[in-house]
Amino acid sequence: MPLTLNPFRNLPNGRAVWAWGMFDLANQSFQLLINTLLFSIFVQQVVVIDDPARGYSLWQFMTVAGLLLIVLLSPILGALADHKAWKRELLLTTGVLCAALTASLALLQPGQVALAFALYVTAALACGLGENFLGSFLPEISTPKNIGYISALGWTMSYIGALLLLGITAAYAFAFDRAEPAEARPLFLFAGLWFAGGILPAFLFLRERATPQPGAAHTVIGQAFKRLAASARETQRYRHLARFFLAFFVYSLGTQTVIYFLGLISSELGNSLGQTILFALAVALTAGVASALVAKFQDRLGHTRTVTIFLVTWIVATAGLALTQLLHAPPAAFWAIAGLIGVGLGGIGTASRAVVGAFSPPDKSGEFFGVWGTCYKLSGVVGVVAFVQVRNALGLPLSLLLLSAFFAAGLLLLRRVNEQAGIAAAQSPPATVA
Repeated sequence: MPLTLNPFRNLPNGRAVWAWGMFDLANQSFQLLINTLLFSIFVQQVVVIDDPARGYSLWQFMTVAGLLLIVLLSPILGALADHKAWKRELLLTTGVLCAALTASLALLQPGQVALAFALYVTAALACGLGENFLGSFLPEISTPKNIGYISALGWTMSYIGALLLLGITAAYAFAFDRAEPAEARPLFLFAGLWFAGGILPAFLFLRERATPQPGAAHTVIGQAFKRLAASARETQRYRHLARFFLAFFVYSLGTQTVIYFLGLISSELGNSLGQTILFALAVALTAGVASALVAKFQDRLGHTRTVTIFLVTWIVATAGLALTQLLHAPPAAFWAIAGLIGVGLGGIGTASRAVVGAFSPPDKSGEFFGVWGTCYKLSGVVGVVAFVQVRNALGLPLSLLLLSAFFAAGLLLLRRVNEQAGIAAAQSPPATVA
């Protein structure tokens, strides 16, 4: 299904898909401006006073703490969302909470380490859980024939949001000469307002088709664990989804680390905040183009084949970035690699989400996307720690080669996933939860 000037026109539920995609667009204000671009530098150079090394370590601990909380809560809340048909309520609640906490980051002052930790970790938890609930709607708003298209449509909208956010950020930094990290506070407030405005369509138009399952209120958590236990017993039935989750975890060690450390990596490579913003703009532009192209060919090419293409792109990009440092390559090489990183980011996320959607029965979408979130965030914990340790011991180039190795290992594991068998398992009659 090709993208057009109105890509929702030929969809029977176009308004719901647009509202779903708008949530993807909205959360870029946290994912991009806070996680990837600005807040890591703000923590290192503003919150932590006169100790950049401590600031670097603090950012590592903050990201790991938020990710671990998401890892612990995602499967339980995902199963709970399925059992009580609460996907919509939980999605909107996490969105409102993240928007409010993102705006509150603007209040942080130098030395307020504990407050920065608490605000960021809670916001990151809300955003990460919201990603899971958003993804769990994918099987409900799509069909097996257009699931890749709709996933890519949402991802493309997210990068349209990223480009708009980066354009506004660049204008703020350059036109108003506000390129110092301490001057980023108004952008934190703006990011929170952007998130709040972007989730309004989901309040109005996104509805849930699932119905609550029987069970008294005091047994809700017990029912969630029962669902998880039942799925664990059906591992053989969903073995290709399990294999994909393993491959996804391994290659996400690389993508998660890049997302959380792209700003600091750029800074360590000698770029100013203004240059880092331009670097992120180049990444977002190519990512948006890549995700739009995925919408055109993924359903025809196949989801796992699409993931394979972008894993190869990631291997080349991260290895190339390491070589530019080892060989002291000219700046043009660095900017070319920025384009490859963007292509990798734009393609791998939407293709991976489509695989999970295609392999998930509608009655288990919240649960399986909760597991997806657990794999994704746990990979962030392991990847971030491994990257920082290798960087501290052996230097940035070798830590970048480690990321390339993660993508290569994920590619090998992906070869064990049979897409048609995974889809067939999702479409077979559901098992009953006792």
